[in-house]
Amino acid sequence: MSTSYKLTKDPIWFLLRKVTIPASVGSLFQTFYNLVDTWFAGKISAEAISAIAKSFPIYFTIIAVGVGIGAATNAMIGNSIGEKKERVASMYIAQSLIFALVISLLVTIFGLNASNFLLGVMGSDTAGIALTRKYLDIIFYGTFIVLIQISLNGTLNAQGDTKSYRNVLIFSFFLNIFLNPLFIWGYGIVPAFGIAGLAIATVISQLIGTIYLAYKVNNCKIREYLKLVCFIPKFEYLNPLTRQSVPVMFSMLFIGVGIFNILYFIGQFGDLATAGYGAALRVEQVFLLPVIGLNTAVLSIGGQNFGAKAYNRIRELYTKALFFGSSFMAVAGIILFFGAEFFVSLFTDNQEAIKHGAIYLKVAALIGPIYPAFFITTAVFQAVKKPLYSLYLSIMRLTAFPFLSLWYVINIRGGDYEDIFYTIMVTNWLMGIALLIFIGYFLNNVFKQNKALFSY
Repeated sequence: MSTSYKLTKDPIWFLLRKVTIPASVGSLFQTFYNLVDTWFAGKISAEAISAIAKSFPIYFTIIAVGVGIGAATNAMIGNSIGEKKERVASMYIAQSLIFALVISLLVTIFGLNASNFLLGVMGSDTAGIALTRKYLDIIFYGTFIVLIQISLNGTLNAQGDTKSYRNVLIFSFFLNIFLNPLFIWGYGIVPAFGIAGLAIATVISQLIGTIYLAYKVNNCKIREYLKLVCFIPKFEYLNPLTRQSVPVMFSMLFIGVGIFNILYFIGQFGDLATAGYGAALRVEQVFLLPVIGLNTAVLSIGGQNFGAKAYNRIRELYTKALFFGSSFMAVAGIILFFGAEFFVSLFTDNQEAIKHGAIYLKVAALIGPIYPAFFITTAVFQAVKKPLYSLYLSIMRLTAFPFLSLWYVINIRGGDYEDIFYTIMVTNWLMGIALLIFIGYFLNNVFKQNKALFSY
């Protein structure tokens, strides 16, 4: 174990603090990273902010696939460690890297060929598509770096090490501040790349971070069983990785689909509405950081405890994580609501864009307390090898209900810009309440009554 604490034995509150804080700090700097990119895009033009916003649901394909790989790696290695099968855990390290490389090729092909169509659906004209593609194409060429990095991070998270990735994200943040202006506007022998410079800086930062994580994995305890022969593809390991990761990938993809869905309706109100929403979305991500950290902590702690068959600790973990997450988001929502205009104005001085962004942030503040239910429940499903449950949840919450309700409100009822977000608020709260009822049954009955459900 790479940490001084035991995920299957130490008190839950202690573990949540020890694992969540580094993960949250790392996510903070990842979000700062994105905020810096948005800020620099705003210095290029309002059109550049809109381009970055519209690129996100497409770029999110990489993130979605990466989260699936990371979750599968974390769960399978964590379960193996909990079962005291370190040799099996080492095999999963190697096989997850092979899996990441294969998937990265497919994602790159998709991104390079589908972007024009998807951007057109979101309302981009020819000039807007060309501007966005300058950024997106470079990002997709670097897909393999991202997915390898996330696989390596999943290996470390499974052992309770969330500090290494935190360090990567902190370093990448500061490096990005230096590289962004260098590649956007050029200096000396470095030419000016404009919006493409944002992507170049991102890929370089990701590459350096990946090298560091590879070094950390090479020095972790379970590395002693990792041999060159482990990297030969083996079906008995790739199969459970695929079964665990694919539902998570699609669950995350539906987040991108959900954002795509929202952007489709927002796009009907113009580029400045899209720019405002894009800036506001970055702000919202900052306030979600502890919840994202909790997601990582619950997956890491839950994975090992599930392997050790400590089901009571999983129930305790869920309850305490949910209490902390919802309490934090209630307080954060107050800050977000009253500071909405100020936060959006940090990224643009266009008053119309600020107005549109502030509308979203105020509604997001009202949704906040229910968000942890989705993040933490998803982590539990992944930890207990039930990723299909996460997929079903994502389909209902992010696509089916929102699209149908937004279509009715905007196209049938003739709703305005504000109605988009009030509709989203209602659907999130209804789904959240239904989910809490289900997870209560799941944790209190399924573990006790049918433990066979959790075996492959």
